[in-house]
Amino acid sequence: MKCPFCGVDDTQVIDSRVNDEGDSIRRRRKCVGCDKRFTTYETADLHLPQVVKQNGTREEFKRDKLRLSFTRALHKRPVPTEYVDKALDHITQKILARGDREVPARDLGEMVMHELKMMDKVAYIRFASVYRSFSDVDDFNDVIRDLD
Repeated sequence: MKCPFCGVDDTQVIDSRVNDEGDSIRRRRKCVGCDKRFTTYETADLHLPQVVKQNGTREEFKRDKLRLSFTRALHKRPVPTEYVDKALDHITQKILARGDREVPARDLGEMVMHELKMMDKVAYIRFASVYRSFSDVDDFNDVIRDLD
């Protein structure tokens, strides 16, 4: 590791600690050249796949965009934020486990629906009505029957 103060390539690791979540390492380093100390952080560099939309365009996977979908569906519903965080983690892990470079937006929508179905039935129906473009009451009845 190069020293940020003097540019010498030789530094020593004095202390290493894993953070509470276990997903990064904090390292205290000391420069051999100038004797100054500094901290570095090591995290996994995960490349999430591109999302292929129905019209064929591609965009970066955005966790915040998924969170917004959950937030809209769960508006004024008694569901704790940590449930949404866990659902987002499940979806992200499923996508990473697939190992694909691209994921269809339809697959993401189905994953959101699955998580909402377990979390809150009303939010599930709200999301399904927009996601599947319900056109009449029969579409709602079909989804409600699917819940039973």
